[in-house]
Amino acid sequence: MRVTQSNEESGAAADAGAVDLNLLLALDVLLEEQSVRGAARRLHLSEPAMSRTLGRVRKALGDPVLVRAGRRMVPTPRALAVRAEVSAVVERARALFAAGQDTDLRTVHRTFTIIGHDTIAAALGATLFARAARDAPGIRLRFLSESHVDGPFLRQGTADLEVGVIDAVSPEVRVERLHEDRMLGVVRPGHPLLDGELTPERFATAAEHLIVSRRGRLRGPIDDALAELGLERRVTGSVGTFPGSLFVLRETDLIGLISSWFRPLAATLGLAVFELPLQLPAIEVSLAWHPRHDADPAHAWLRSCVRDLMAQWSAGGSGAGTLA
Repeated sequence: MRVTQSNEESGAAADAGAVDLNLLLALDVLLEEQSVRGAARRLHLSEPAMSRTLGRVRKALGDPVLVRAGRRMVPTPRALAVRAEVSAVVERARALFAAGQDTDLRTVHRTFTIIGHDTIAAALGATLFARAARDAPGIRLRFLSESHVDGPFLRQGTADLEVGVIDAVSPEVRVERLHEDRMLGVVRPGHPLLDGELTPERFATAAEHLIVSRRGRLRGPIDDALAELGLERRVTGSVGTFPGSLFVLRETDLIGLISSWFRPLAATLGLAVFELPLQLPAIEVSLAWHPRHDADPAHAWLRSCVRDLMAQWSAGGSGAGTLA
């Protein structure tokens, strides 16, 4: 789908009651790119033509849509409010015209936003970018870290796919459980905790602990498991991401935790990883997306790639770095 010259621009009389569907596509791309230049490139238009199209979008909506903020353009509240609906209409139109025919992913030009814990980008990013370059070179991938607050990111269109522990979704959102993960302990090499038998008591009291929490929490399931044994650990603080925690752990005697997916990064940094001497609930890892993407072949390709790569990791990670 692409924007073509409108009746107004060609000099023909426009029907006052008609709706120019080109404007929906233009609005969708403008909100995705947040740049007249980027939208012009995506839609194969000149920048002046794209600027005129933005003017027509503004007039049709009765809203500025994009406003200047320093050197960038940012969407208005009204634009953000209609973004998901506009995207859904455009995707349904694509699906309608693609019905009954095979979609050539090499001709698709889209940007998909994946939201999830930083573990996802670290574990899957390189291979997923390589697959996109091979199978769908017109598709760009944008990884967003989880926010410290929950929000309807899939419903709003802020993200196209959520990966990880899905604990807050809108009722209509599709959730597909993939596999179970577990937490492991991690410390610097030569840490005193590594000498001798690792008991729950030594784990709790041998040193202070560092928590990873996107919300800044200072307590988690570990503390509940220790409390059942009559034990308590001392948490010295928290950081928002696993990579950040690993660099702190490397330079201190703090005890930390990582997802099993993060073992390769911990090994790269020379850190020691160990099994926890506690019974902890499994961590359910899932995919989530809004149903407006159900019939979209490009989004189906993205889901399939992520599903495949995560299956490889859950089986041991031996093939996660390949293009298989």
